[in-house]
Amino acid sequence: MSLPAVPPYPMPRPGDLPANRVDWTVDPDRAVLLVHDLQNHFLTPFDDGAEPLTALLANLNRLREEAARLGVPVVYTAQPGGQTPEQRGLQQDFWGPGVPDDPHAVAIADAVAPEPGDIRLTKWKYSAFVRTDLLELLREQGRDQLVVTGVYAHIGVLMTACDAWMSDIQAFVVADAVADFSEREHRMALEWAAGRCAVVTTTERVF
Repeated sequence: MSLPAVPPYPMPRPGDLPANRVDWTVDPDRAVLLVHDLQNHFLTPFDDGAEPLTALLANLNRLREEAARLGVPVVYTAQPGGQTPEQRGLQQDFWGPGVPDDPHAVAIADAVAPEPGDIRLTKWKYSAFVRTDLLELLREQGRDQLVVTGVYAHIGVLMTACDAWMSDIQAFVVADAVADFSEREHRMALEWAAGRCAVVTTTERVF
C-alpha cells in the first residue's frame, strides 16, 4: 500500500484558522519543538516545488531558528525502516510495510535535518508518545508544552497533540508547519485540534 500522491494546495493563512477554545501561549522556558516524521519516505508524495511542502519546510526552518535563539529543545521523531509485521502491528493492515529498509527513505529531509544537540526519537505508532521516551523527556526537563510540526496533520500530528492533552501537556499545532494528504484533511485536523485538545497557531505567532 503506497502513500497517495498529494496534489498541491495552499497552506492555511491566519484568517483561515479555526477558533481556539483555550488561550494558551507558548513560553520558551516551558516548550519543546517537535518535528514529526519529516522523513524522505513521507515527503515523497508531495510536489517538491509547490505548497504545502515548500511552505512547510520554510516555516519549520524559521521555527528551528527561533527555538535555537530562545533555548527551546528540538525533538525529531522518525520511524525505522524495514519493520517486521510484529513491529508494525495493526498499521500493517492500514498502511502495509511502512518505511522501506533504505537509508534515504529513513533519513530526515536534508532541508530540515537535525542540528547537533537536537534529540531524536524512534517512533512506532501514530502518536509520538507511544513506545517512546517523549513524555519522560518532557518531565525530566520540566517542560509542559509541545509545539507540533510535521506530517501528516490528520494522523500522527493530531494523535500526538491529543496524547499530549491526555498527559496534561499543552499542545500547539502550527497550522502552516504541518501538511497532509489534502487541504480538506489538513483543515479537518486543525478544526478538531482547536476544539478538543490544542491551540492552533501559525509560524509567525508561535514564539
